[in-house]
Order: sequence, then C-alpha cells, then structure tokens
Amino acid sequence: MKRVRDFLIINFGLFLVAVGIHFFKVPNHFATGGVSAMAIIADRFVPGLSVGPLMLIINILFILLGLVLIGRDFTGKTIYSSIALSGMVWVLDILYPLTEPLTSDMLLELFFSIGFPAIGSAIVFNLNGSTGGTDIIAKILNKYTDIDIGKALLGSDFLITIVAGFVYGIQIGMYSILGLILKGFLIDTVIEGFNLKKQLVIVSSNPEPIKEYIIKNIHRGATIHTARGAFTNEEKHIITSVMDRRQAVELRNFIRKVDKDAFITITSSSEIIGKGFRTL
Repeated sequence: MKRVRDFLIINFGLFLVAVGIHFFKVPNHFATGGVSAMAIIADRFVPGLSVGPLMLIINILFILLGLVLIGRDFTGKTIYSSIALSGMVWVLDILYPLTEPLTSDMLLELFFSIGFPAIGSAIVFNLNGSTGGTDIIAKILNKYTDIDIGKALLGSDFLITIVAGFVYGIQIGMYSILGLILKGFLIDTVIEGFNLKKQLVIVSSNPEPIKEYIIKNIHRGATIHTARGAFTNEEKHIITSVMDRRQAVELRNFIRKVDKDAFITITSSSEIIGKGFRTL
C-alpha cells in the first residue's frame, strides 16, 4: 500500500514539474538549471527534436552516474521519474502546443516556472527520488557532503544558466539566474515543510496519563526523567516526545485537561533521525 501511495505522490510531483516546464519555462526560454534547461538550450541548435526527447537523452547519462554513486533505490525511482517526466512534457507539447508565453508579464511567468517545478521536485526528493539530470548531482553532493539539496542544485545549475544568457540574450539570462536562486531556496523550504516535526518537552507532576496518551493514542514514544524546580524545589517529571503538528495539538489539548499546571515547550525540527522517523 505504501508503494502505491509513494508511486501516486511521485507522479503528482512529476506532473507539477512538467506543467512548469511546458507552460512557463519553454515558451519563455527560462533556463533555471536542470536537464530541462539543457534541453531548452539544445533545442535552439537541434530544432528537429522537442524538449521532451532531448531531456530523456541527457537524463540517461546522469542516471548512469547516480547508479554508481548513490544506489539502486534512488536510481530506480530516478529512472522512472526521468522517463515519466520526459513523457509528460512530450504529451503536453502534443496536446497543448505553445508558440509564445501565456502572458506578457515575464516576472509572473518566472514565478510560475519556478513554483511548479520546485514544489514537484521537492515532493520527489522527499521520497528518495529525483527528476534526473542535475538533481542527481545535487543528491550526490547532499549524500557525500553537508550541503543542502537546494544549495547543491544552485551550484550545479549555475553554469547552465550562464550559457542560457549567451544563447537567448542577457535579459533571459538575468531572469534565469534570479529563478535559479529562488528555486534552490524554495526546494529546501518545501522539503523542510514536509519533514517538519514538533518536539514537546512537558514538565508535569502527573506524568502517567500523559505518557499513556502518547503511547496508546498518538502511538509515539517518549522519554521521562525526574527533575526539581529551582524556584519551588518540588520534584517534577519531564516528558520529551517528538510527533507531527496535528499530534502535537492533540496532545496539548489533552494535557490541558489532566494537568493545567503543566509547563510545555514546543519546538520545530525537520531533522529527526531514529525509529519512527528517518533512518541513518
């Protein structure tokens, strides 16, 4: 069931990327990095092929690199994603061919050309896949260094964007550089949002019902230790647990019923590693 869910989510992410490429990037010649940017540039010199097939050819080379340096699971999803994305762009080009941008507002077009692919790429990245191309380079840098995926994409795509400026003119090049920077930060922001969890530190004199609720109702673990208040000198129990945002609200409402004097601090984190969350 999880595989089916992941498959559907990945396809939704790929469709968002395809929409951004076909309706906004290609008509405006925005080359904000990635294989789509390479294909947009190559399309200028190989007019007989559309962007979709060109993306597929370039992706094959990067996929071989990913297989060697990252592994089968990532590469398998990337092979499917790159083929499916190229196919989606190709189909959109057949069904809704565009010869000019949808609007005359280039800045508005730029935002949509970044927003759809950035959100879609983040969805695919979050399921340990990629849309291929320079996304694979970014994933390699992320795996072997401490560089965030968005920052790695920014570095790997910068050269492509510079080339686009020479091919399509300085204005397109400047818009592409702006879009590239925004895309990198947006991808990191979306990925963090997907993985955002809440850490609750609860100081209570009545820990048992809180512990039972966390384990039996929310189905999360917790750590409990004793402490002594500096001002009151009373012995208290500190319960620490990590959960998603909805569960944190649910637990907070329960604590309000069983211990109105409880002291709660709630912090956000997108890097939770361990059982029930991400594995090393």
